[in-house]
Amino acid sequence: MTTAGLPFHAFRGRRLYINDVAMRDGLQIEPVFVPTEDKVALVNALSRTGLAKIEVTSFTSPKAIPALRDAEAVIKQIDRVPGVTYVALVPNLRGAERALECRVDELNLVMSASETHNLSNLRMTRAQSRRALTEIIHAARGAAAVNISISTAFGCPMEGDVAPAEVLELGDWFASQGATGITLCDTTGMANPLQVEALCDGLAQRWKGLELTLHFHNTRGMGLANALAGLNAGIDRYDASLGGLGGCPYAPGATGNVCTEDLVHMLQTMGCDTGVDLDALLACAAQLPALIGHDVSGQVVKAGKSNRIYPPPADFAETRERALARG
Repeated sequence: MTTAGLPFHAFRGRRLYINDVAMRDGLQIEPVFVPTEDKVALVNALSRTGLAKIEVTSFTSPKAIPALRDAEAVIKQIDRVPGVTYVALVPNLRGAERALECRVDELNLVMSASETHNLSNLRMTRAQSRRALTEIIHAARGAAAVNISISTAFGCPMEGDVAPAEVLELGDWFASQGATGITLCDTTGMANPLQVEALCDGLAQRWKGLELTLHFHNTRGMGLANALAGLNAGIDRYDASLGGLGGCPYAPGATGNVCTEDLVHMLQTMGCDTGVDLDALLACAAQLPALIGHDVSGQVVKAGKSNRIYPPPADFAETRERALARG
């Protein structure tokens, strides 16, 4: 039995898990280098908001992503708060070895469901990526959890539609090889809610025992709607990025990932249990513009929570009296 088709109010009180990826997915494309001590301080603050996971950095070539060239230093200096899983993205076996030396809790490995995107982004065919990621899964066994993020799971900006069978076959393979989690990524914001629900319905049974996560970008403004569709399909874990930072270089006009604080606000107003202290999360988001040198796309940090009450206009009493006098 699946949850698809149930009214959203049926999920009131349901426990959901939010993973923040701003420190990696967000900062990696920023033109400024955020100092190591500022990264550490922000991770430490995020660690105390109730987030399930924090993707702290990426162990890739400093030449490829100079914004994250301090990966080892950041991982070694952060406070490890009990209950929080600390994640690092790794592109290859050497990156995995570096991350394991720093005792990360989870390795995040990435490949695309689309051949064209995989070649453009990773310089490998899908077959080559599959072999390389399988090798990392086997090497990390017993040392860290391994999550596989399948990019372009809902569409490729160069190929268009991606067949669901391609996505499911990749997930089946990595599940059989010992991955502990699978994330389906709407890398360039092409997904729509009906598509999300159709692909995700039944996945909790298909990949039983794995942590299933959805990763949405808000390129076309459908990120939160897609998260609701995933919720209706039975998915309990969601990636998001503080302030809505992030984006894909192959999505012209991309506005970034789904915003963590906006997602948490929406879910909490629906009565879902995210485990997150929203006020503490908003305080973290408020620090971003000063760190990166520009405004961010998050809405709740600007407008305030929806239960915020404003005083009436200064002339309200006079206006009321005049209205009452007119009968």
